[in-house]
Amino acid sequence: MLETLYGFLVVFGLLMLGAPIAFGMALVGFGGFALIVGVNPSLAMLGQIAYETTMSDSLSVVPLFILMGNLITRAGLSRALFDFANAFLGHHRGGLAMATVVACGGFAAVSGSSMATSATMSKVAIPSMRRFNYADSLAAGSIAAGGTLGILIPPSVILVLYGTLTSTDIGTLFVAGVLPGIVGMLFYIGAVQVATRLNPESGPRGARAGWPERLTAFSRIWGVAVLFALVMGGIYFGIFTPTEAAGIGAGGAFLFALLRGGLTLRKLYEVLVETAITSTMMFVLLIGAILFSNFINVAGLPRELSALIAGTEAPPLVILVIILAIYIALGCVLESLSMMLLTVPIFFPIIQQLGFDPVWFGIIVVIVIEISLITPPIGMNAFVLRATLPDIPIQTIFRGLAPFILADILRLALLVLVPWVTLFLPSLM
Repeated sequence: MLETLYGFLVVFGLLMLGAPIAFGMALVGFGGFALIVGVNPSLAMLGQIAYETTMSDSLSVVPLFILMGNLITRAGLSRALFDFANAFLGHHRGGLAMATVVACGGFAAVSGSSMATSATMSKVAIPSMRRFNYADSLAAGSIAAGGTLGILIPPSVILVLYGTLTSTDIGTLFVAGVLPGIVGMLFYIGAVQVATRLNPESGPRGARAGWPERLTAFSRIWGVAVLFALVMGGIYFGIFTPTEAAGIGAGGAFLFALLRGGLTLRKLYEVLVETAITSTMMFVLLIGAILFSNFINVAGLPRELSALIAGTEAPPLVILVIILAIYIALGCVLESLSMMLLTVPIFFPIIQQLGFDPVWFGIIVVIVIEISLITPPIGMNAFVLRATLPDIPIQTIFRGLAPFILADILRLALLVLVPWVTLFLPSLM
């Protein structure tokens, strides 16, 4: 128990000093395992984990889905998605902010990245909202909050990492994320309605689009809608595996980018390099997380925590609420990916002991991570917006995020109390 406590303190110390999370977890995992078992077994573990992780067939979905997202991003989909959502929602009070949320959800379905979604949509949505005199707080809040959907709506790299760490089926996790992602969009739209009802001047109505404009807007996105339906439908109906779906998605995205004329040889080279860099970063993170997980397992932390819980008389739901409260507290001081990689190896055995569904818990963890992306003082999505929109103070962004954070907490409560929302689609697979 003391070994793992010291290990966590070292990792936190390295993080506070600015060291990469992958380096901190790998160093502590390797060193702690060596102290308990021996240097030679630790070296053997390092080599085996590095080889098996990079050669894993199931993890080939990571670079393929990243490639899919990069290709579609370069094809200019963000503008088309916003125009489509705006054509149907822009004439409502706060309609441009609602359209931003929907466009973020659509972009998230192919990019899988929250920060990329926020950065990209800020360049598209902010000029339109400023043209209609939207409050900067509501405009920035809708983009930062909508961007969090990028790690939940499949394909999601975070869900791939969770599935790998916990040996949970990745295809099932993808399907389980669909309904909670849609619920998240609806709750965010509700947050916009509440904010504009309290202050109508923060989100004036836009112009109403006619059906010819709506059909024209749809004609610009139907290809990627078909691609998403093909990828997720194939996984859902068991036609192909997540790895095969990732290959089909990347191939389809390549054709989509070609047809839209947004792919030159130089851009293709940049997409491939960016994909390689991001994929390498993800694999290094995963290797560090597995090393750290092996260390805490051999140190006996999960076993001791399970024994401690078994000795208490607290109901499983109370223990779950405590775990979620810890996640929310950590989200205020830790970056989201670091938080998941550090905590899942500890909490997952407890969740299994309590009898909760691992797929359901994976979605719950991702939603808590979403909350951490927009809560002060770390709130990565807020700072991404601050970097892309330097004229909006960070205090204004966080103020605009308040109703969306409340919506996220309500959604979390709904999914905890009604697991059916998460597990309905997977139960039909």
